[in-house]
Amino acid sequence: MDSRKKPKIKSFYFDDYSESEIVFSEKNKTFKVSLNRVTLLFFIFISVITIFCIKITYLSLYQKNSTYLEKNSNNFIKERADIVDRNGVILARNIEIYDAGIRPKLVKDKKNFLINLKIIFPDLNFKKIEVKLNRNKFFYIKKKLTEEEKTKLWLLGNKALEFSKTQSRIYPQKNLFSHILGQIDDDNIGISGVENFFDNELKNNNINNSFNLSVDSNLQHLIREELIASKSNFKTIGSAALLMNIRDGKILSLVSLPDYDLNKRFSIKEDIYINKITKGVYELGSVFKTFTLAAALEHKLINQNTVFKNLKNKIYCQDRLISEHDELPKDLSAEQILIRSSNIGAVRIAQKVGIEKYKDFLESLGLFEKINFDIEEVGTPLNFRWGKCKLATASFGHGITTTPLQLAKAYAILGNGGYKIEPTILNKEKNLLEENEKIVTNETSSIINSILRKVVRDKEGTANFADIRGYDIAGKTGTALKSENGVYTKKKLNTFISLFPSQNPRYVLVVILDEPKPAPEFVYEFPEGYKHKGEMRNTSGWNAVVIAGKIIEKIGPILAINNLQAYNKF
Repeated sequence: MDSRKKPKIKSFYFDDYSESEIVFSEKNKTFKVSLNRVTLLFFIFISVITIFCIKITYLSLYQKNSTYLEKNSNNFIKERADIVDRNGVILARNIEIYDAGIRPKLVKDKKNFLINLKIIFPDLNFKKIEVKLNRNKFFYIKKKLTEEEKTKLWLLGNKALEFSKTQSRIYPQKNLFSHILGQIDDDNIGISGVENFFDNELKNNNINNSFNLSVDSNLQHLIREELIASKSNFKTIGSAALLMNIRDGKILSLVSLPDYDLNKRFSIKEDIYINKITKGVYELGSVFKTFTLAAALEHKLINQNTVFKNLKNKIYCQDRLISEHDELPKDLSAEQILIRSSNIGAVRIAQKVGIEKYKDFLESLGLFEKINFDIEEVGTPLNFRWGKCKLATASFGHGITTTPLQLAKAYAILGNGGYKIEPTILNKEKNLLEENEKIVTNETSSIINSILRKVVRDKEGTANFADIRGYDIAGKTGTALKSENGVYTKKKLNTFISLFPSQNPRYVLVVILDEPKPAPEFVYEFPEGYKHKGEMRNTSGWNAVVIAGKIIEKIGPILAINNLQAYNKF
């Protein structure tokens, strides 16, 4: 028997666990993890990832706004309708804004709170805010917040801040249509302009529909820019212009300077801000000579070639001097009297017409009565007594008043074949011109148009600076002294009114310069390249005519395109 000991054999065995486990041992520490539990955790993890992936995919493909934004958008109901121009450009619109208020009792650290406010609103009066904070009563820190200001305040996360939603009327064009649109008050009530005159329609007539005006933003901008330039060149205290279609009375542009930003609400009390086109009542000077000649032609008392002989350079009427502006020939035909703007010649024509016929003719053109228009800011021509001297002075526009709007209406009637029209700023369907009342014969209208063309075209005419090639401009100048407290001053109101194209007029343009000054340094460059150095004279034929010519040259192509007119007809 082998005396050596047999090696001991170790036994191995497995415990039979009720559920599978993985055993980890580390420095006498034992961890048991159930495999079933691992499987469950893994399933949950995969499920969460899958849900997030589906959500991300859904949000990336879904085109609509979030529920919150969509709800806010659908709940926003405008309190006033949009106002738009003839091309759909927005002139006035209600938007949703926020006002920020503070409840002082909820402010824990007032010092720190004020510091944060100063960072966001450095221009506020913080002494007043600090006083209000100490009173512990709710107050508004700022109204009409911008989106950036609202976000910055909201990010402060201060429970003392309270935001209230409201509506505000904004005017994207700022100053451009201030005298047309007008303003509203804090209670959403119109107080001037279109906002006032059509207040009910803007609030109650289907808010979702726009309120359409006949004006054109592009034309308005170009005309306003030229009037602003006139202030620089002729040192005016103000100016105005009106562009109107003479066939339907629709106003395409109405500018009066100085104007104001409608978004900055403030009380307009100074006379300088008056709407000079509709509200201003003025003596407009020699533009009335056209009516004098038209009245005589209409009553067949003269024809355009009738010669008035031995015209004096000055005459007296009840010790009042009437004189010519320049030395003129002693013999002038009726059309030359208008072309050369003879005061004495106009008196002689009016004397042939007589007081009653002349008065009735002017009234038929709507020059004396307050005009019915689409805003309340409308002036009333001053009353006066007719007599021999009044007939004489009225013949050349002295001592007789009207508004530029009524002047434009009267010239439109003379230019469109003699049909009565009513000016409007509404873009609505109008009757055919031929369906309107006939006031002046076609013959008189045609003769007047041809003579007004000569005022611009002919060398002896008073409006040569408006003879822009290709635009066939006709018109009449008017230079008048302003009256203050019943006394005439040396201050002037210079006017030029034009019809174009003269062979078949479509538009009337009135340009008025308020108290222009001589401009000896101003150099006018004709489109052909010829330059005319400035003058010391201060007449409409020099300044208002220059501005009107520049305006028509700029707006002409727009009007031609909009109306599909051939170049040679424009």
